[in-house]
Amino acid sequence: MNEAETIRYHAAQNGRPAELDLLDQTKLPGSLTRLVCTTIDQTHDAIQRLVVRGAPAIGIAAAYGVTLTPVDVDANSKLAEAQAQYRQTIDHLATSRPTAVNLFWALDRMRAIVDGFSGDVAELRKQLVTEAIRIHEDDREMCRSIGRNGATLLADCTRVMTHCNAGALATSMWGTALAPIYHLQESGHTLQVFADETRPLLQGGRLTAWELHQAGIPVTVCTDSMSGSLMRQGQVDAVIVGADRIAANGDVANKIGTYPLAVLAKHHNIPFYVAAPTNTFDAELESGDLIPIEQRSGDEVSYPCGTDSPRQTPEGVAVVNPAFDVTPADLITALITEKGLISEPNTEKVLAHLRA
Repeated sequence: MNEAETIRYHAAQNGRPAELDLLDQTKLPGSLTRLVCTTIDQTHDAIQRLVVRGAPAIGIAAAYGVTLTPVDVDANSKLAEAQAQYRQTIDHLATSRPTAVNLFWALDRMRAIVDGFSGDVAELRKQLVTEAIRIHEDDREMCRSIGRNGATLLADCTRVMTHCNAGALATSMWGTALAPIYHLQESGHTLQVFADETRPLLQGGRLTAWELHQAGIPVTVCTDSMSGSLMRQGQVDAVIVGADRIAANGDVANKIGTYPLAVLAKHHNIPFYVAAPTNTFDAELESGDLIPIEQRSGDEVSYPCGTDSPRQTPEGVAVVNPAFDVTPADLITALITEKGLISEPNTEKVLAHLRA
């Protein structure tokens, strides 16, 4: 088993509780450390603290987290009580991150199992484990499909830029934005990648750079403010990023800093691609203006190396720290999903793609 695998799961057996085994991304690239969750609260904390992060990975972790609910599998006469416990777990895990729609999509799948079940408690737990594993396996296939579909857009490129981390660490294998890059490497075409540092938590500098380097893909880290200059110098052939939620009209919520990157790409006539599975789309929201944006602690800006390090902003000065911004659809060249491509996305195209 790959030591850098983002998520592992060990089902309960022989009196041993189920375990959700996560690669602790808060420790990268300094150390390869794993965090084992055996309770719902530990899972909630791991998602909230970004031990596990990336919209697809959050959904997978939350699904497995539901199976950690401490129900009495021998209390067959108390199915309704067990169902209530599972629903309480689902509601609690849904509060861990507000923007990534994959979280709610995965929890809705688990809730459907709970709500539609009739039988003994042991069988209910078994079906929930099966569903969580299926969500995990579906994600692997999604990564492969996005890789194939996106590779057609990057095949003529030499150097691409990405933001945050939408690779293997954010999913179950290749990721979303990085999947076409991995696919092309497997086909013998290795791209050079510029990884935006992605402030304030440096997911590009810490995570994307780490995983691409591990995979033997040439990667260069740049601060977020260097992107425009690199584009002006002709060093960027395309930009590809992931997404945490996509509205019906094709507006995209992604890690803060994505929107200015899209504006710069438009100005320099560089294609701007967004790769995400269809479960990242929220067809109930007409536009990106309706996407809830997570506001995180200002300490992430004031103490970029952790609260035990020197403060980088003056005491008493306000700090704003939205985790995401919204990129309008008219700045996006194409959306890449496991189903195919949506060029110049709009509401009609997006809804047709989701129905296909």
